[in-house]
Amino acid sequence: MTKRRRLVVESVLLALGLLTTQFVEIRHRYWAILVLSLVAYFLTAFSLREDLPKIGWLVNLSLPTLYTAAVALFYFLLPEAILTRVLILIFFGIGMYAILLIENIFSIAALRSIQLLRAAQAVGFLMTLVTAFLFYDTIFSFKLEAYLNALVVLAISFLLILPSCWSVTLESGIEKKILSSSLVLALVIGELAFFISFWPLTITAISLFLVTGCYVFLGIVQSQLGGRLFENTLKEYLRVGLAVLLITFFLAKWG
Repeated sequence: MTKRRRLVVESVLLALGLLTTQFVEIRHRYWAILVLSLVAYFLTAFSLREDLPKIGWLVNLSLPTLYTAAVALFYFLLPEAILTRVLILIFFGIGMYAILLIENIFSIAALRSIQLLRAAQAVGFLMTLVTAFLFYDTIFSFKLEAYLNALVVLAISFLLILPSCWSVTLESGIEKKILSSSLVLALVIGELAFFISFWPLTITAISLFLVTGCYVFLGIVQSQLGGRLFENTLKEYLRVGLAVLLITFFLAKWG
């Protein structure tokens, strides 16, 4: 079986696994999601085994695993309508296949040059933001204390940001600047989650605000790591961040 076919089969199997988790008893559903995420990790390792570098066991397999967990958790919160299930399954299957393709490109590019790298980085950035939004929405749906929101958002953000930053350099290991940048960015997003927890906003508005913060700061850091951080680029990111901050402020139901 060719690698591309393995990726298609994996996407279909995981989509079926996602559907299966919805028929598990509620008290066991989180365990089912954990098992499905682990299956995604090892299936991805199997699918990419020919070109997967050693560091790939950490960075190349993170996004498929986290994406699976994020969609499954978000799926858990949606109404149990047939149309909703079908749409989410289609969304998950297409998204998973796209992620597997970009992780395949990253694993190959870590060993030799490849022309599709720039496109893969752009898609990877987008899917990282999508996964982050699903996680943030789920986290705030639990209505935790502000400090718990901050801690969980910090941890999830770090796990997502680290491989995203690594995809810019594709080094054989995690460089100190990649690790430190990821930690700082995760701390910033965690702090934003703490403060936004006190704003009278809907869960969707909070999630979009945090994803925008991730977009702005991660975009700036990726541009800096890739040697493409120009003045116009920085201003563009800051304008987006300021605009969303103002919109979020006026959306809040103060008083």
